[in-house]
Amino acid sequence: MNNRAVITGLGFYVPEEVWDNHRLGKIVDTSDEWIRTRTGIVTRRIAGKDETTATIGANAARAALRDAGVDALDIDLIIVATMSPDMPFPATACFIQDLIGARRAAAFDVSAACTGFVYGLSVASSMIESGLARHILVIGAETLSRIVDWTDRNTCVLFGDGGGAAVVSKDGEGGTIIDHVIHANGASADLLYMPAGGAKFPATEQTVRDHLHYLKMTGKGLYKEATTSMASVVLEVLKKNNLTINDMDLLIPHQANLRIIHSTAKKLEISPEKAYVNIQKYGNTSAATIPIAMAEAFGDGSIRRDSYVVLTAFGSGMTWGSTLLRY
Repeated sequence: MNNRAVITGLGFYVPEEVWDNHRLGKIVDTSDEWIRTRTGIVTRRIAGKDETTATIGANAARAALRDAGVDALDIDLIIVATMSPDMPFPATACFIQDLIGARRAAAFDVSAACTGFVYGLSVASSMIESGLARHILVIGAETLSRIVDWTDRNTCVLFGDGGGAAVVSKDGEGGTIIDHVIHANGASADLLYMPAGGAKFPATEQTVRDHLHYLKMTGKGLYKEATTSMASVVLEVLKKNNLTINDMDLLIPHQANLRIIHSTAKKLEISPEKAYVNIQKYGNTSAATIPIAMAEAFGDGSIRRDSYVVLTAFGSGMTWGSTLLRY
């Protein structure tokens, strides 16, 4: 029970195809200025015709394995956080297991939308600390371009495709997972959801005609929930570990909207520069935003040794949570 769960490797992958705001202006009634001022997004990546959530996640996983110096055969478990799985079943994690050759690994998906990577880290760290696993891959991967309604300018401008991954190991060098806090509130499920395609509303000609197989979002309600929940859970995980906001060196928030990130920073009474931002390049990649941001932050030196790093996210469910790391 004295095992430490450490993030020993990080990696990410985004598709080559780049769509800027001007291109979206040719599809729906919007403009570059409208999107930038309301979201902070400039470009996003769009999956190629042969790419899926599994192939994107597998590429991110390979990058994380290389970074950690861990062989795929040494992975005990693969956890994939996604709201755009390749299929309702089997789990996308099983497809990734096959693609990367992790034949000894168990595999399952986590359905917590944009909070999925934080949820996945909480499961992985618990299994490492209990001695049930030595190396676990936690992956956030999405092909949201396949489930957004490209006639709805309020949602289609927000999302992009991509994947990020972390190798969580017993001990080792990297970011030690100190603690995590996760929450859910099913009463707010109607703020972000996909109505049809499940057991409640199976696919019919009518559900297809009514565009019910695309994600639906209530923007104002989601904004209020997001800014409140992300700030409060950051303070909660810090207080739980006898730390204050002044002890936090870097915040890596879910990249949903630049206004939400700035509002969260304001509620926490920290400078906007203390919150890592890359939404301008990739848009909202849901469960992939945090691992992509982590990999970039580590690569550009934003994550430094002897620093406290806090991850925070909110998503459909509603779900929200934070992870406290010490590098």
